[in-house]
Amino acid sequence: MTKLKVPSLQHLARNWHPDSAKITKDLVRLAENPPIFNYNPLFSAVTDMLLLGQPYDQIRKGIHKAVNREGVRNNYLEILPLLRGYVEGVNPDFVQKVDVRMYPVTRGFMIPFSPPLIYGVGGRVCFPWFSFWRASPLADERLSLFVTLVKEVLLDDPDLEDAKFEILDFSAPKPKAPRDLEIIDAKDVPILSNNDKQNMLSVFAEGFFKAQAELAAKGHPTTSEEQSDRSVDSDQHDLFDPGQ
Repeated sequence: MTKLKVPSLQHLARNWHPDSAKITKDLVRLAENPPIFNYNPLFSAVTDMLLLGQPYDQIRKGIHKAVNREGVRNNYLEILPLLRGYVEGVNPDFVQKVDVRMYPVTRGFMIPFSPPLIYGVGGRVCFPWFSFWRASPLADERLSLFVTLVKEVLLDDPDLEDAKFEILDFSAPKPKAPRDLEIIDAKDVPILSNNDKQNMLSVFAEGFFKAQAELAAKGHPTTSEEQSDRSVDSDQHDLFDPGQ
């Protein structure tokens, strides 16, 4: 069933374009031809390794056993060693999950946002954001848009306002190159002015609502607002191309 789903903050940023018609076209295309796999197992792996201390070999064997499609399995297994390298360098004092927040893009249009987890090291709260797309990671103005929106959400939460915010980019530098892990410190990303942010959000909202209307005109259901950011960004699929 074709359905235009409410995106996450990361998807909003990645699919932003200065031309709202391009946003509409992309959203309609992706709603009608959704990707067929997700990254949920990797988010489970992060949680299991950091929160539960589950051994890496058990997680790797679990993916081998549970994922039948070779291409999807290989995609997970290419990322898994990079995840292990990150986790082994953390040694957290505590790890906890984070509840979903909602970001108001425009009146009546709320975008879900939910970090998979936060952890503490030496009295400092750390907030890692995992981006598992193989290609087309957030960059330039799209990266600034994402960081700007997330910092607004974090600053509204007294428990997270001083958190160290990092983006873990697991993309490949070239189409046929292996993936690599780049850790981007959000404090090094330029923040948008309020005017620029509002203009970019207005363009996205215009493209989104036009896509919603176009799908409705074709007889498809309108937006499903019941999903959370964890069900979208954590697996980075559904409405948006995961860049396999």
